[in-house]
Amino acid sequence: MVAGDRRPGVQAGPAREAGASRPQAARVGGRPLDGVTVLALEHAVAAPFATRQLADLGARVIKIERPGDGDFARKYDQRVRGQASYFVWINRSKESLTLDVKHRQARPILDQLLAKADVLVQNLAPGAAARLGLSAPALRPRYGRLIVCDISGYGADGPYRDKKAYDLLVQAEAGLLSVTGTAEQVVRAGISVADIAAGMYAYSSILAALIQRGRTGEGSHIDVSLLESLAEWMGNPIYYAYDGQPQAPRSGASHPSVYPYGPMATGDGKTVLLGLQNEREWAVFCRDVLQRPDVASDPRFDSNTRRSDNRVQLKALIEDIFRSVTAAQVIERLDAAGIGNASVNQIADVWKHPQLAARGRWVEVGSPAGSIRVLKPPADNDSFDCRMDPIPAVGEHTDSILAELGYGAEDIARLHAAGAV
Repeated sequence: MVAGDRRPGVQAGPAREAGASRPQAARVGGRPLDGVTVLALEHAVAAPFATRQLADLGARVIKIERPGDGDFARKYDQRVRGQASYFVWINRSKESLTLDVKHRQARPILDQLLAKADVLVQNLAPGAAARLGLSAPALRPRYGRLIVCDISGYGADGPYRDKKAYDLLVQAEAGLLSVTGTAEQVVRAGISVADIAAGMYAYSSILAALIQRGRTGEGSHIDVSLLESLAEWMGNPIYYAYDGQPQAPRSGASHPSVYPYGPMATGDGKTVLLGLQNEREWAVFCRDVLQRPDVASDPRFDSNTRRSDNRVQLKALIEDIFRSVTAAQVIERLDAAGIGNASVNQIADVWKHPQLAARGRWVEVGSPAGSIRVLKPPADNDSFDCRMDPIPAVGEHTDSILAELGYGAEDIARLHAAGAV
């Protein structure tokens, strides 16, 4: 069996106000990771993003936080009813246990949790896990079935292993900044792509390790780095510059090598984004959208290479035609012609996007500040519902987890007084 022994687990705390969500029941048959326990020594983004997705699939995720303030990502901002936007996004459906892992009285608790866990995920500072005796080689003799997933900036070895690796810094090291922005200025990606990439590879690798353990009975060690994850995502620009060839120029919101593929201004001051992929679409675009079929055979624009080389002239021609119509009219023409297009939405537009609403992607979950609207995970499965339980307060489950481990009320009080939990 892939999962560990099936324990009932500590239930997430109740909803904090009327109308907040209750823990969601799975369909008949349960969720894929029911019975799997994940111990998470995590903070910030990469590891919490991975473990939240494990929780989505039913895993019990025990998030170990510092006594007092907890995960420092809780303090990034106060945009969600006084809670941090990052934390709300990637920490629902988890149990929060405050534990000072350096405290002498905390180690027996940690050992008991490791004995019950199927997976340990950590993204502590470089070398911290080894100093705590939590490296995979140190744990393997005692916990042979444990899957250990280490997430770091640059990996377990190599000259960069001890280098600090924040998302923007890794975007720079992986070359993403060199292809993002305009000719005049490099620009960071607007989301934490290095963290997200590493979190996704950690998540998928843990699932693979659980399947492998089901076959062999043995745990494994997973080493995921932000740099290597983002470098994989950079595959196209890397190979475009293969064997010393010049890399693609930065081209703002336009595609660097396919054109017209990018934003175009319209007559009402709005912008429409076009996406043409081939010569058939180019001919249709000229005939039905520009209503200038002659442009398709213009020698400056009669192949993608020529269109890309002469993009300044082509953009001027397209926008001159679009100035006589509104963005809505342009989109109507593009849709009728079957040409890829998009509105350049602001974040407020995404909150009320008609497609997300039509597909019921928004649900309510509980949090320490009350009910919060969140997006369902993007992959629907007709055999189970993803778990959508509350976002935990700092240390919300500490006492109940300790009680589950056999600690009495007086013992728990002493641990709190000592600062161990």
